[in-house]
Amino acid sequence: MLNILKKLIKGKHVLILGFGREGRSTLRRLQQAGGCASITIADQAGASPENPSVRVLSGPAYMDTLDHYDLVFKSPGVVLPKDPSEYVCRFSSQMEVFFTAYRERIIGITGTKGKSTVTTLLYHILKENGRDVVLAGNIGIPAFDILEDIGGETLIICELSCHQLEYIHVSPHTAVLLNIHEEHLDHYGTMEKYIRSKQQIYLHQKPQDLLFCGLPVLPRKGTCSSHIYTVSDHYSTADVVLNGTRIRFERGDYRIPADRIRLLGHHNHMDIAFDYAVCHILGLSDEEFDRALCTYEPLPHRLSFIGEREGVRYYDDSISTICETTIQALKSIPSVGTVLIGGMDRGIEYGELIRFLSGDGVSHIILMADTGKRIFDEIHQSYPDFRAPERLILVDTLEEAVQRAEEITAPGTACVLSPAAASYGIFKNFEERGDVFTKLVLTR
Repeated sequence: MLNILKKLIKGKHVLILGFGREGRSTLRRLQQAGGCASITIADQAGASPENPSVRVLSGPAYMDTLDHYDLVFKSPGVVLPKDPSEYVCRFSSQMEVFFTAYRERIIGITGTKGKSTVTTLLYHILKENGRDVVLAGNIGIPAFDILEDIGGETLIICELSCHQLEYIHVSPHTAVLLNIHEEHLDHYGTMEKYIRSKQQIYLHQKPQDLLFCGLPVLPRKGTCSSHIYTVSDHYSTADVVLNGTRIRFERGDYRIPADRIRLLGHHNHMDIAFDYAVCHILGLSDEEFDRALCTYEPLPHRLSFIGEREGVRYYDDSISTICETTIQALKSIPSVGTVLIGGMDRGIEYGELIRFLSGDGVSHIILMADTGKRIFDEIHQSYPDFRAPERLILVDTLEEAVQRAEEITAPGTACVLSPAAASYGIFKNFEERGDVFTKLVLTR
């Protein structure tokens, strides 16, 4: 891969745009490859590279001079002031270079929800069955950090965010597109632009490539040249069909051992269905798949049981940032007495969640922060038939929400943090939100 990188940067003035974990690993590989005319880092918060020859741009104007460079490595999540076509410089990314080198061996996984579970579960199952496999991508492992772990036959499992896919011009040999829900509109502005970023996972595939695609998110005719396997829990004509706990795919007819695994709920069964199909194509037997599935430890903050206090079961689902995941949480956990909802308001529609809450049996709905207040106001202004509005409790902070939940949640029921909203502006990320929730529950 270093040869590809060296050819790309030879004689060029290179800018690393964003200097987080991925930016730092990009700098390390650029210096290892060598040959560029200069390296500059642009990051709003600044940077302290060890090499004094690396120039640093920081502050509010850190993106004002992009066209002064031949090649810009853009980190995921950095929002360009203009469309890339309006710049003279060429944009690339760590993931694009990595895909150029290894795409034939990459299984790329994306979707609004479920991608981390599908990615880590697939890695676990393959690793447990003796496959030569590595993990990288949005899971927190920059692709450039695993180069020394890749051998001649290594399979690479990559979780891919919409930001990593946004400007990429290479698609993986095996692509998994789980679902698309309304998300990240604060970044993309329109749902169409967000969908387009997700579609990059297959738009550059070749006829010999594979796409596992959750219905109804199906590529438009003529936009995908690879072999498509559809996955569904509603359409019996799909290639991969989940019916309850039964998965049917080609010659496989597998029953998920729901009583022996720690992945709760129907949405996690859908994640398992995707991985079952990929593993089936890779030649794993049902017995091999089953044995590894039963030893998988779910990632934290995803419908995680964190403990019981005074007869109340507490669950951390801080990963939930959209309506659909909160609805799935309430469907998956038995006897929910209290649900905690709310966070940063990114302008997504909450009508679907409001209608579900109206008909759901949850006894208490604690609404917090900006999103909680918005949902509270929408219900009272636009949903006069909302059932038992006295269930709604409005608070400002997560700490207040936990305190109220402890006071009102009946023993024998569950209290679930499933915010249906982003954490930014209140917490560093959803992990910190979940950790704070856990600490509040277990140490009060």
